Amino acid sequence: MKRTPLYDRHVEMGAKTVPFGGWEMPVQYTGIIDEHHATRNAAGLFDISHMGQINVRGPDSLAYLQHLSTQDVASIAEGLANYSLMCYPDGGIVDDIFIYHLPDRYLVVVNASNADKDFAWMQQYSEGFNVQIENVSDQTTMLALQGPKAEAILDRVTDLDVTSLWFHGVVEGVIFGDVPAIIARTGYTGEDGFELFFENSYAARVWDGLLEEGHADGLKPIGLGARDSLRFEPKLALYGHEISETINPYEAALGWVVKLDKGDFIGRQALQQIKAEGARRKLVGLQMVGRGIARQGYPVATVEGETVGEITSGMPAPTIGQNLGLALVRADLAKIGTELDVIVRGKPIRAQVVKTPFYQTRYKK
Repeated sequence: MKRTPLYDRHVEMGAKTVPFGGWEMPVQYTGIIDEHHATRNAAGLFDISHMGQINVRGPDSLAYLQHLSTQDVASIAEGLANYSLMCYPDGGIVDDIFIYHLPDRYLVVVNASNADKDFAWMQQYSEGFNVQIENVSDQTTMLALQGPKAEAILDRVTDLDVTSLWFHGVVEGVIFGDVPAIIARTGYTGEDGFELFFENSYAARVWDGLLEEGHADGLKPIGLGARDSLRFEPKLALYGHEISETINPYEAALGWVVKLDKGDFIGRQALQQIKAEGARRKLVGLQMVGRGIARQGYPVATVEGETVGEITSGMPAPTIGQNLGLALVRADLAKIGTELDVIVRGKPIRAQVVKTPFYQTRYKK
């Protein structure tokens, strides 16, 4: 199992650790619900150094990333970042990624469990492009500072004017006086916040410094458990749940990130056909009506007993106070108000299709 540069800090702070994507990661410190509410109401600090970071440089960087991803990378001006997907030729999803446009390069952030696979995929399709691709994951610490008080905390430890940084903006600067860092107004909690990238040698100093600076604001360290519940409520997709090689963007409600009119890219032909014919499955929100919790992999059936899909993510949503689920179901059953059954340990439990996202994002735009 791999460990981030902050592993010892997590152990010292009493975190419970679990295997995740080949890494030994903190799942909780004081408790998932407590950490969830801390992020929604104040601020949370996440060690996400397990994520993969890949630099793309060279004169053909734009053309290469246009070919590789579904997003119109030309629309990501220098100083901005945006969400994208890499797809297989059949339209299935290789991974969901974030592309950051820096002055001298693009930084592509990929999921931890997919880092090696994604890097190999990117190398495979670099032939014919004048680009240099470098996997800097092992050299980079990545933190997420999220929540309504994140801006005020970060503003006190940098000379940069982070209050004027746009949503999805990215800038290079200094934090804590002399720590070179990339700061982006991005994150995956549904709250305003930032992601910070810097060299591993600064990891403990920045982690400790942020927690100390934000203590009076209610800043807490957050584990993977609350990271999952925080992204679930605003319906932010997670690889291996809402997206995978067998799920295409239109099924996953991610058609908005597929720019078919930008020119050719891997998977474009298949995605054009899927869009024209209509997705056969759709991602829906479910509210449990009966007593039971929807969990990933549970079958979803019609009230007559026909299996028509499965739960991709499900849990008692802390902010909402209800048992909710996301499910990939047959497209004709995606209408709000449709009653379905979630099969919980062999027993059908009634649920109803409801509007998503369950929680409205509070990004600063």
